Amino acid sequence: MSEGKIYHAPHVALNRIYTRRGDGGQTSLVGGQRVGKDALRIECYGTVDELNSFVGMARFTAAADSRLDWLEAILLRVQHELFNLGSILATLPEDVHPKQPRVTQSEIDRLEREIDLANEPLSGLRSFVLPGGSRINTELHAARTVCRRAERIAVALAKEEPVPAETIGYLNRLSDALFVWSRWANFASGAPEVLWDPNHGAG
Repeated sequence: MSEGKIYHAPHVALNRIYTRRGDGGQTSLVGGQRVGKDALRIECYGTVDELNSFVGMARFTAAADSRLDWLEAILLRVQHELFNLGSILATLPEDVHPKQPRVTQSEIDRLEREIDLANEPLSGLRSFVLPGGSRINTELHAARTVCRRAERIAVALAKEEPVPAETIGYLNRLSDALFVWSRWANFASGAPEVLWDPNHGAG
């Protein structure tokens, strides 16, 4: 949770999972508005939800290796932050409650500090890296690419509808963080780093 911010607890009662209300291709925003499931806003927070799943897979892998405890704790926090981000994206600006969870500049600043910490022991790159070397590395790279897609969709959405400025900044910084964390995970676990070799292809 951001420093100095206390958000209200969620009021959720999921007693029945299916309602059949979405069978016609529409869904409801937090404010009750019905929109098409192919709407750009739905695509945006749906991709953030997809990203959360990939981060969860990486966190599960990290939890099995005590050398990655630091990263596992960060990934859990990021999952909560992504859910907060999805909550805001699922709400039109006029319906946002003052105490509704969201991402702010403080979350972006914290990611920057964690990027710097993880990057400190790493060797400088003289080539691009490929996903590989360990399972956690590949999972973090997969999360990174989904994060970039979420960012692209958020940029497109912001051209059509109001989007909190922190949304794009957070996703941009998180994708950077996932890249650095993928390298750090290999470093911390003693796994090799896979560097791009343009001459390795069949051509």
